[in-house]
Amino acid sequence: MSDRDLPSLNALRAFEAAARLGSMSLAAQELHVTHGAVSRQVRALEEALGQPLFVRQGRGVALTVIGQQLREQCSAAFGQLREAWLQLRHARATAAFVLGCSGSVLARWVIPRLERLRHELPALTLHLAVQEEPVAGQLADVDAALLLAAPPWPAGWQVHELAPERIGPVLSPRYPGAERLRELPASALCDEPLLHTASRPQAWPEWARAMDLPPESLQQAQALPHLYFLLEAAAAGLGVAIAPQPLVADDLASGRLLAPWGFRETSARWALVSARHTEDARLAALADWLRRELAEA
Repeated sequence: MSDRDLPSLNALRAFEAAARLGSMSLAAQELHVTHGAVSRQVRALEEALGQPLFVRQGRGVALTVIGQQLREQCSAAFGQLREAWLQLRHARATAAFVLGCSGSVLARWVIPRLERLRHELPALTLHLAVQEEPVAGQLADVDAALLLAAPPWPAGWQVHELAPERIGPVLSPRYPGAERLRELPASALCDEPLLHTASRPQAWPEWARAMDLPPESLQQAQALPHLYFLLEAAAAGLGVAIAPQPLVADDLASGRLLAPWGFRETSARWALVSARHTEDARLAALADWLRRELAEA
């Protein structure tokens, strides 16, 4: 059977509503169209069948015999579609929501907040996947990804921007000279070995420019493969690291790390992104929750 063997779905909807309500006007109100639009759709069906579906009855309409037969079939078909749609929506709402993010963000920020997320979004069953700098193709494997990146975003992505990135130097109280450095301006870091990661080579230069320091005056020392290792090295007193504020908020609160020069905003953004546009309410709910958490940090 081809599409040409079937009437217009809009025409069937208009007919079903008019038949159920016994009125073209009431059908038009329900479907948010004009009376004339419903009449034209019904007339198209009648012309295709070669016989009438309605007859006038008082101020309304009544079904002919063939109209009654078509109504029964339409009611059954639309009922099955409605039930199938509700089942699909329920299955989607109860399925796990797969969130991708980098291992560093996962370990240092997401996991410590999982219990609070489960308490505040009990209907969200969250599965986590590690994705380092995902591209559009990789997003097909997840429902959404939590990114820390700079716009512009790839075409076709659905993007919920959550917060601007703020970065700053952090060091351990155990770091040699920590007490001295805490009393000095940020320019004192030009004489210190600075820890960095290959994945964010622009972090230190961005911070330096925000502080009106020449980036070339900084001495980048030990490189580490991931931000998580970078911050653990800083906590061990091995050097001064550069970090996004939310990822060290808990360490600053506990005194494990210090941030004597504060944090500066960069061009990057925290964002929850999906490779497809979707009406999934879980995506918006998760974006709102992440936005609140980042604001508190």
